Amino acid sequence: MPRARGARSLAACSPRPTSSPTPASWDRPPWNTERTPGGSSGGSAAAVAAGLAAAALGSDGGGSIRIPAACCGLFGLKPQRGRVPLAPDDDHWLGLTHFGPLTRSVADAALLLDVLADPAPGRSYVDAARSAPLSLRIAVSTKPTLPVKPGPAALEAVSSTAALLRELGHDVRERDPDYGELRPFILPRYTRGAWLDAQRLGGGRGLERRTRGIVRLGAAMGRLAERTRAKEAERAARINAIFDDHDVVMTPVTAAPPPLAARVGGKGALRSFLGSTAYVCYTAVWNRTGQPAASVPAGFDADGLPRAVQLVARPHDEATLLALAAQLEAARPWAPDRPPPG
Repeated sequence: MPRARGARSLAACSPRPTSSPTPASWDRPPWNTERTPGGSSGGSAAAVAAGLAAAALGSDGGGSIRIPAACCGLFGLKPQRGRVPLAPDDDHWLGLTHFGPLTRSVADAALLLDVLADPAPGRSYVDAARSAPLSLRIAVSTKPTLPVKPGPAALEAVSSTAALLRELGHDVRERDPDYGELRPFILPRYTRGAWLDAQRLGGGRGLERRTRGIVRLGAAMGRLAERTRAKEAERAARINAIFDDHDVVMTPVTAAPPPLAARVGGKGALRSFLGSTAYVCYTAVWNRTGQPAASVPAGFDADGLPRAVQLVARPHDEATLLALAAQLEAARPWAPDRPPPG
């Protein structure tokens, strides 16, 4: 029988049973329904974690596959940019958007990716997930790309996973990518992408207040967004220099646990954007480089909330991520851990 984790924290905050779920309960992580499941594919992640779906397709423009996966105790893979087609808008959000799987196991993610995308010639992603990785050179970094301090749960997730990777025979070293100053690269393309989406929806009518605020920011970001896009290749080469002597980079997924849902409702555009710093400070950079990155479960914190680490590979190397994540799953299984019925 699957093991239940976090029963005490969930029981303390679960609503009384009703004849049908309330809207507020549809988009909450089943481990603790007072928290958010991350965004923006949080509802999809919550459904998979609760057993309502075997797998889900997430969209990721700055972490929106990996962050919900981390919040809900799932495996989430942001594939290489363009691996899963975005037609008819292949350059959605000026190249930031990736589609990828949210699943309970690495094998399920590999199978879904085989369906969604063309695999490397002569090899499927399922085959990659079944292949034991050779000894890898893994860089461990807890340095965020934005001004925020990682919390103890984030640091413990990385520390415990690094110890496990060493036990599995990998060469694990502390090393930070050379990110440089990224803040000027984040706001323009993100808000411009929101503005472009709003134009497809009639200019933003019917959107909630804070979304309209982000759209207004994006309306003025056309030239700046294009300039930051033009500098992408140069910045990606600088960051990816770490792969000259490492095969994988491991970081936290988020610097903080999922926030209480009551704290994030009703905020304006700027406060919402600034409030996301602790949740995108490790993930958004890899949307700008375009390469594969995954969220891998790493146990639970003291409050019974899932922890996770992020694994990042060289461009086009989903195979290494799947093989390494599957090895971690075999050594430290997470699929049997299920949220208790609420």
